[in-house]
Amino acid sequence: MERIEHRACFGGWQDVYRHRSEVLGCDMTVGVYFPPQAAESPCPVLYWLSGLTCTEQNFITKAGAQRYAAEHGIILVAPDTSPRGEGVADADGYDLGKGAGFYLNATREPWAKHYRMYDYIVEELPAWVEADPAASDARAISGHSMGGHGALAIALKNPGRYRSVSAFSPIVAPSQVPWGQKAFAAYLGEDREAWTQYDTVELVKAAREKLPLLVDQGDADEFLDSQLRPQLLQAACEAAGHPLTLRLQPGYDHSYYFIASFIGEHIAHHARALKG
Repeated sequence: MERIEHRACFGGWQDVYRHRSEVLGCDMTVGVYFPPQAAESPCPVLYWLSGLTCTEQNFITKAGAQRYAAEHGIILVAPDTSPRGEGVADADGYDLGKGAGFYLNATREPWAKHYRMYDYIVEELPAWVEADPAASDARAISGHSMGGHGALAIALKNPGRYRSVSAFSPIVAPSQVPWGQKAFAAYLGEDREAWTQYDTVELVKAAREKLPLLVDQGDADEFLDSQLRPQLLQAACEAAGHPLTLRLQPGYDHSYYFIASFIGEHIAHHARALKG
């Protein structure tokens, strides 16, 4: 484990680490914000999953989340969005390959060798983070777009593991939209039954834990009708009796300006669950 950035921030420290991932078979970078409270006692952890094309840098430099994490005493963990490096499979375009891991375990070649982001996020990364004395065993998860898909699906697939979950502009039904269909076909093959294990709308139908979902979506999002379609999640939650707070925010688009505008409310939402 190598710390490659260490910057004072709101009384705490914004670090970036490089480490070898055995699950992914490559080196990975991850941003970790330690609030000032972490110097005195263990703090709960909020995992943030970023969207297509992003690295750990997008969230830690654009969201302004450290201010709120410092107020509430929460560690923020922001990993990269895919395996990277020499020998890692890639593709033309921004929505498949590097920067587009979709937080699943690929089963098809050439992707299966490295693209196991689900296991990385659920098992390997927390095992390292939560071994630090600064971290408690209370965890939450959130994300944006592709990362919103990842956060919701991972929380629903792992009942009892996360105390809260939220998402900005998530891809709620990847099996039904072009981004998800392209990625799932490449990573998982053409058997659509295999896709359902990573599709939030499908997972809600049989969820064993009624973990409340908080979703913010801008109504001026350029991907709203073609890729995101939050109404599908709303309908699935209503049919299953699953608690959902879906907030359509007027005038906001898909950018980090949107995330920065509401990240404080999301961190407060997680703080209530993590410390309740």
